[in-house]
Parts: sequence; structure tokens; C-alpha cells
Amino acid sequence: MMKLKTTLKALKKYHRFLISTHVNPDPDALCSELAVAEYLKSIGKEVMILNEEAVPSRFHFLPGVKQMKSLDNAPKTLKYDVVLVVDCGDFSRIGRVCDVLDKTKPVFNIDHHITNDQFGQYNLVEPKASSTAELLFELLEKAKVKLTKSLAVNLYTGIMTDTGSFRYENTTARTHEIISRLMQFDIQPDKLYRTLYESIPLKDIEAFTQVINNFSSVANGKIACLHLKKSLVAKFSEDFDLRDAIFKFLRSVQGIEVIVILTEVSRKETRLNFRSTNKVNVAKIARYFNGGGHRKASGGRLDVGLKKANDIVIAKIKKEL
Repeated sequence: MMKLKTTLKALKKYHRFLISTHVNPDPDALCSELAVAEYLKSIGKEVMILNEEAVPSRFHFLPGVKQMKSLDNAPKTLKYDVVLVVDCGDFSRIGRVCDVLDKTKPVFNIDHHITNDQFGQYNLVEPKASSTAELLFELLEKAKVKLTKSLAVNLYTGIMTDTGSFRYENTTARTHEIISRLMQFDIQPDKLYRTLYESIPLKDIEAFTQVINNFSSVANGKIACLHLKKSLVAKFSEDFDLRDAIFKFLRSVQGIEVIVILTEVSRKETRLNFRSTNKVNVAKIARYFNGGGHRKASGGRLDVGLKKANDIVIAKIKKEL
């Protein structure tokens, strides 16, 4: 891992930054983009945040979010000296943004995933950090940056969501120390939590009951499996975080050690999302399926349909129990 001081020195070498993150970005990814963008602007750098798709409206409360561009509304000519990627285990995770980048430009890779493949010319990767937002706090602290309300909200949101509201085992004493610093900015965590998790439209609740009907368990109840067909996913609001809701629900079921959601992308492609509630390392499983992530949360893909993917994935999980 690059040291924090070395990273800060390297950042100062460049002037125009293009910042990106993984497809289907979670709050840690978006908040990390916004936080690093604010820092770079504060030291006189030019910044563009470019992601594959537009930011879902449920995240529009994040400070600075209006500056974010998608491929649909990006300038035809991109002017930048360097690419900065946050919260990505590998470069391909930025999706179609890859296709518009100049591959001769250097890349900063700032991330906390244990499966990160060190894809950048500059790599700041710390798997011990609870989130990329927490790692960025450490970077900004090393730079002696004066925190602002907008930085505090974005960093808090990134850390809070990636730690499961401070319930997951990646939550450390250092995490709480950082949160105590951020809380000095009147963040109103109750309001923030309601905005993210307690504003679900009734139609999504009704559709969610159909999803739960697709739930099945194998291996004496140790593996929970759920299939999401495209037609079912289409019933939900664009902003509803369906997978997160499923994981929250199934984590509460007694005896389950691994949860896998298989989402139909096409007849010949299935997206895989894994969660572990026990000792099983789902990052290891995800790597087998062209993916990666954390010990407790990871994802991958298979170039087969739902049914065949189910058989392959369940067989692999059983070997890891």
C-alpha cells in the first residue's frame, strides 16, 4: 500500500482529475468520490466526477452531488491528466467508463477491498479500513485538511452504510473515533438514516412480498438463495435498493451462514451477490466467479442463465461451508 504521505505528494503532481467508481455505486462509492473531489478542489485542482449512470434520486441529498456526470450527459471531450478510481477492486468495475478513457493516462486506485488487484500506477489500498470513506478520512487528516460540513456528511454516510450502521465486524474503535469527529458538524444521523432506509414507497413493499416468495434454503438451512428475474426487478422503483433490503431481511433468519442473490441480467448472464453471516469467506467464492469484495460481502458474474448459475453457485458454496 502507498503510504498516505506518498499519496498526497503524488496527487499534487497533477492538475486535472477524472474521478470514477464502480457500476451500481453504493453510498461509500459516491461519498468517497464527493469527498476526494472536495479535497482536490480545495488545493486548486480541476475535477470531473464521471460514472456509468446517473446518481439515483435517493442519494440526491449528498452534498455536491449535482456535479456528478454520467456517460449520458458528459462532455464529448474529456480533459484530464489522471484518473482517480475509488472503491473498486479492479479497474473493469467502472463499467463503460473504461471505454471512453485514454489508457495512457495514469490511474490512482483508492480502495479498501481485500481482493483489490492493485490496478493503478498509484495504489492506496487498505483492507483494514471499514470503508473507502474511512480511508479517505485518514488521507485528509494526514493532509491536515480542515473538515467542512459537506465533507463530514459524505464521510459519515460512506462509513455508516458500509458498516451496516456500525453493526458489522469491520466496525473498529478507530471507526468510532472518526465518527465522533464527524458528529461535531450536526449531521443529524436519525434524519440521514430515515432518508436512506425508512422512506420506502408502498408499491415497493407490495412487490417485496413477491421477492420473498422466491426464497429457498439448502444445506440444512445454512445457505439462503433467492432468484431475481428481470420482470420482477422491473416492478420496483428505480431508487429502491432491492438487494440491500433482501440481505437485511435474510440476515435475521436463524441458522443461515451464506446468502446469495442471483439476478437475471439476460438469458446468458447472471449477477451474483453474496453475504456471509458467519466464518465463510465469500470474497473467496466471488473470486471464483470473476468477482471480489470482502470476507462478508462480495459479488461476481456468470455467463449462464439463472437455473444453471444456481446449480454452479450452490455447489461452490457447499464446498466452503
